[in-house]
Amino acid sequence: MANTVIILDFETTGLSPDMGDRAIEIGAVCIENGEIKDHFQALMNPGRRIDSFIEGYTGITNKMLADAPPCEEVMLEFADFMGDYNLVAHNASFDKRFLDAELARISRPYSGKFACSMLVSRRIYQDAPNHKLGTLIKHANIPVDGVFHRALYDYQMTTKLWMAMLGNINQHYDIHDIPFNLLQKLAKTPKKHVRNFLQNW
Repeated sequence: MANTVIILDFETTGLSPDMGDRAIEIGAVCIENGEIKDHFQALMNPGRRIDSFIEGYTGITNKMLADAPPCEEVMLEFADFMGDYNLVAHNASFDKRFLDAELARISRPYSGKFACSMLVSRRIYQDAPNHKLGTLIKHANIPVDGVFHRALYDYQMTTKLWMAMLGNINQHYDIHDIPFNLLQKLAKTPKKHVRNFLQNW
């Protein structure tokens, strides 16, 4: 079901693991049947200094990372936490690239499938000014407590957004037990066909 997932967010040294960028923080929440079951949050040391832009953007400093465990240690723990749950992230293609890269370094496969809350939000909130996480939180009147661009806050807000979108589908289309693959398919449905897609699910 779409209400039994792990919602995650990475902070990283840059935009692409293919260019050598690494994860520096991961935050995640495990939801079962719409209720928060567990959390995971950790800084991780990528083995090199991060630049001043990333420090300013994320609020994560080189001093903080110096005392953090290495990426490999944190990702082993997260792989155990993740298990075989399906996964959700805002701009999931970004987080999936880093998850794949970091788990490949420790030879840990995973079986969960990804859904992107940003792509789903483009179908659910078509009149939003844009589909950045902060904008959507305001657009959906979701209470905010914290600062964006720290994994801890971003995954919490993505969780609230995800549950709000499931509630929207439930309320407007009378779909109560929403399967995860509905959200995956919805994310790929042209905007003009969203209403028809959900009405005929």
